[in-house]
Amino acid sequence: MMINRLFFLMFCSLFLPLTTWSFHSGTSLKPDSAYLFAYASLNDGGRAGLHFAWSTDKQIWHAIGPDHGFLRCDYGRWGAQKRMLRPFVYRDANGMWHCVWSVNEEDNVLAHAQSEDLVKWQRQSYTEMIQDGNCLDPIVYKDASGNTTIGWRTEKEGKIQYYKTATSDFKTYSKAAVIDTLPTHREEIYIGNKREIGSINKVAWGEIDALLNAQALAAYKYTLWSEQTKDDHQRFASLDSLKADIHVQTGDPRKISDLLMGVFFEDINYAADGGLYAELVQNRGFEYRPSDKEGKDETWNHQTAWKVQGKGSLHIDSVSPIHPNNKFYAVLDLPSVGAGLQNKGFDGISIKQGATYLCSFFARALNGIKTGVEIRLVGDDGTVYGSTIIKGIAGNWKQYQDKIVANTSAVSATLEVKPLKAGTYAFDLISLFPESTFKNRKNGLRADLAQAIADMRPRFVRFPGGCVAHGDGLENMYRWKNTIGPLEERVPQRNLWGYHQSAGLGYFEYFQFCEDIGAEPLPVVPAAVPCQNSGTGGAGQQGGIPMEDMDEYIQEIFDLIEYANGDKNSIWGKKRAAAGHPEPFNLKYIGIGNEDLITDVFEERFRLIFAAMKKRYPAITVIGTVGPSADGTDYREGWELADALEIPMVDEHYYQSPGWFIHNQDYYDRYDRSKSKVYLGEYAAHLPGRPNNLETALAEALYLTSLERNGDVVHMASYAPLLAKEGHTQWNPDLIYFNNEEVKPTVGYYVQQLYGQHSGDTYFSSDIVLSESKPAVSKRFGVSAVKEEKSGDLILKIVNLLPTEVQTNIDFGDNIVLDEEATKITLKGDPTDLKCQPVEIGEQVSNKFKVAISPYSFTVYRIKTKMGVGS
Repeated sequence: MMINRLFFLMFCSLFLPLTTWSFHSGTSLKPDSAYLFAYASLNDGGRAGLHFAWSTDKQIWHAIGPDHGFLRCDYGRWGAQKRMLRPFVYRDANGMWHCVWSVNEEDNVLAHAQSEDLVKWQRQSYTEMIQDGNCLDPIVYKDASGNTTIGWRTEKEGKIQYYKTATSDFKTYSKAAVIDTLPTHREEIYIGNKREIGSINKVAWGEIDALLNAQALAAYKYTLWSEQTKDDHQRFASLDSLKADIHVQTGDPRKISDLLMGVFFEDINYAADGGLYAELVQNRGFEYRPSDKEGKDETWNHQTAWKVQGKGSLHIDSVSPIHPNNKFYAVLDLPSVGAGLQNKGFDGISIKQGATYLCSFFARALNGIKTGVEIRLVGDDGTVYGSTIIKGIAGNWKQYQDKIVANTSAVSATLEVKPLKAGTYAFDLISLFPESTFKNRKNGLRADLAQAIADMRPRFVRFPGGCVAHGDGLENMYRWKNTIGPLEERVPQRNLWGYHQSAGLGYFEYFQFCEDIGAEPLPVVPAAVPCQNSGTGGAGQQGGIPMEDMDEYIQEIFDLIEYANGDKNSIWGKKRAAAGHPEPFNLKYIGIGNEDLITDVFEERFRLIFAAMKKRYPAITVIGTVGPSADGTDYREGWELADALEIPMVDEHYYQSPGWFIHNQDYYDRYDRSKSKVYLGEYAAHLPGRPNNLETALAEALYLTSLERNGDVVHMASYAPLLAKEGHTQWNPDLIYFNNEEVKPTVGYYVQQLYGQHSGDTYFSSDIVLSESKPAVSKRFGVSAVKEEKSGDLILKIVNLLPTEVQTNIDFGDNIVLDEEATKITLKGDPTDLKCQPVEIGEQVSNKFKVAISPYSFTVYRIKTKMGVGS
């Protein structure tokens, strides 16, 4: 019934005017006007946003939805904290609609957004109305002088106070004034048997019709986008067989981006410390703080992961640190010999027999007694797996280092640090690294994890993160200068995802990794505003860097570019050279901001940064942001800003259902080729329960055929998130899971790897004719043909997200001469499969050949050309 009604409404909206229409007899089918009730549901605390209901008599009300949110509040942290309480909808004299609401029961903030049609809402603003107290039940009205006035109620310590403020633009407000009471402008109604409180406006029926159409279209899309393979047995019950003819237009090549496939690294799910960063000691600098977890974990402190073995005591001091940036260190007091410090690492320390480990630490003897220190790797039963003795620990801070060779393999070893004499000793930055890191880099990366990333053949690496980059409040922004130089001079801090960042994996290491795997570096710096989900220093992005400090912040970005590209004798190039890299890293791209809300606070600062970058470094491609989703206010206004400033590239993000990816393969087909190029910086297919299985992987593979087709617009794309340590995930699904012993690529990883290893820079259109032309079938069978210029190879990708084998005729035409032997790689299985892997074989091909494409499969043909495409 919903779909039938939808098609009726869509027909009306497309082919009939939105104003009142009538039969030829003059009998009106719809009223000229009706009452529109605006409210946020009392049942969910306003978390579903702004709702509407309509009535012709104010007695019987009809919900539009009823659960459809036409406007949702963006204030506050993720999820449950984003609330819209008691919205008041008001229409000004110019016909503009305004919605004002409370954001919660505590803050001194009122939120505002405006709309021309009640469907498409403009950016939100959050204004602190009073110095202290909450702002509840706002209303908008005209005062006796005709001024637009906002009134609200404040409750504090059981006392109620009323306030008002005047505004002409809902951006600037007069000083709040105390008033005796509020005019009564709210209405209480019943929708069915549910009591709701809101505001009523009388409107033309056409406006209600537009709301009905918008909701019906959203419901229809939701139905499509909710499609899953578990229903395929019903959806395709009559699809016994299927044939396909694929004609690749090799005579019509089109250049596409050669940087399409990349990776996005964010320190989430313990991806850095305890993950890609090869350090084996947890909390090596004793810098863990309860604030890392916002005081929610009583066991998380400076001594986390450390304990005293034997008779002795441990306390943390900060009186005389190695460096001001690393304030804390351990003081070990030993009344007798035999005791020491123990560290279990991140879920244990994994060691391999015969492998060499580099141990180092800073130490000083506080009682003037010189001593040696034994460093041991031991098992739970006390078995020693390897050890060394470092002598000469004296009275001043000094770094000591040596090597340990493991005499056996162990999954969960413990590091011991044992002074050889009784006394009091200070220790800091106690470290254990495998000597064999990726490319054998000092302070390097875990070799197997880094290799798994390298095996994807990414053309770029985005770092250091998304939300991590702009942080939880201004003080938590990721500042690149804090992550370079000697380890003791780097600034550790709280990780927005609820743990700690040592900054051991910093900007130098990121740049070096990009160079080691042949990928373009793509650093992302904050656009001078914190994460849109901040809960520190002002929620809802209220805490932008003060405008008087923007010149200094812009210089910080300039310094980053000099660090990457400057001569070794420049100020920041010299620091890069001191780290061991005198030659520039050749930075070409920089991201400014990460899926930010497009607020006034954001736009004012972004404009300054972009203008300065364009003037100082015009050769650097600045990548802007268009919000956190594939539609909505931030997406729309982000693109409007990109158009106005002529930003060369914008960063789009969206996490969607497999059904969304199936039904939106034309998403970029309709993009204007003359405008900003696209970096799809974060995307993934999400199912209930968040598995990374063959169904999600094939949905992504299918969508990637459309990205290759639109490779003239979409220049870069990266799945997110990349890494997740088992037992420490804040987000699922991820591309690569791991523990201390194993790297566990997902099915989605193999799709990304196959696209990365078999990318091209020339695209060929394909004509596809199926024996069954229904959209449900055709949208689940995708083809992409590209050529890699360097090798001359032709690459054909075929995705079959159907439960039926497809008998396929492939025709490359006469514009190309192919080798007879091709490499064929197939990824297939049951849609719920979590562990299937690609299988590679050799197969005979020709310019015209037949193949059976397996159900639920992704197939790649790589074919060498004898004379080159188009010859």
